[in-house]
Order: sequence, then C-alpha cells, then structure tokens
Amino acid sequence: MGHHAQSGVRRETGLSRLDQIEGRLDEVVALLENMIAKTSDPARPPSHMAATFTPSSATSKPDAEIIRPTGFPKARARIAREAIRRRRKREEYFPSGLFADPGWDIMLDLYAAHYEGESVSVSSLCIAAAVPQTTALRWITMMTNEGWLVRWNDPTDGRRAYLKLSDKARGRLDSYFDDLPY
Repeated sequence: MGHHAQSGVRRETGLSRLDQIEGRLDEVVALLENMIAKTSDPARPPSHMAATFTPSSATSKPDAEIIRPTGFPKARARIAREAIRRRRKREEYFPSGLFADPGWDIMLDLYAAHYEGESVSVSSLCIAAAVPQTTALRWITMMTNEGWLVRWNDPTDGRRAYLKLSDKARGRLDSYFDDLPY
C-alpha cells in the first residue's frame, strides 16, 4: 500500500508541475501574441493576416474600419484571462475579500469573452465577479446604468439575459491594454 500511495503523490506532484509549466507557457504565448499585435502595422498587414473590426466609440473616425492582425482577438482574450488568473492567484495567499473589485472583474471577463466570441449570461458574470450574487447584481446594474455594459434578453428564453461591454468600455480597455508595458 505504501508504494501505491507514494506513486499517487509522485503523480500529483508531476501533474502539479505540468500545470505550472502549462500556465507559464500560456503566459509566454500571450506575451508573444501581444507583441505581435502591437508591433504589426495595423494599417498594412498582409491580406492573409488581416482581420477587420468595426471601431469602438473611442476611435476618431466612427465610420472607418480598423484592420488588425488575425492574432489580435486571441491575444487580447489571453491577456485578459491572464489578468483574471493573477487576481485569483492572490486568493491563495490572502483572504478573498481583501482585494474585492467586482467592477474590474466584470469588465475583464466581458472583455475576454468579447475577443473569444462568447456571450456571457448575467448568472455567469455574477460568478466571475467573485463576490456575493447580490453585490455582483448591484455592480452590473450600476455599470449598465452608467453605460459601461449593455444588457439584452435571450430571444429563445425570456428568463435569461446576457451582458457585453459597451463600445466605450471596450475601447477604453483596448487603450488600457495597449498602454501596458510588457
């Protein structure tokens, strides 16, 4: 029995190390994708590498299209998910309520979901906020009223509602992540 228990510990340690390596690899990939997204000339990418996006309200030419490298959405989603992962990592060392910031958690989750092409339900966003549901709902209501979030009902199920960032919020987050040093 001792041999089996020791083998299980070795297997858990190996899996833990693999998780660490995978996490670090994800960080490196996100950094590389962000560097590519930042250094590519968005005005003239090769046609096979370009993706077209409609501009946010932060853009000076509202009718223009912004052309970005195809890796841009994936890199942005990874960067946002990495920011979320780092915020959750603090909870391993400090009480979770010490750094509660539901507004930021909500924005990061919706930002990542936008670039992943995913819809986020209100109930899922409450979980992502990492605070009690009533607190998350208060923040969602306040952020929607202030124009940071857009809410719509599921056309197939009236009991479910979805949220996304407003163009203003997404544009500001784009600028925020553009300005971060890597």
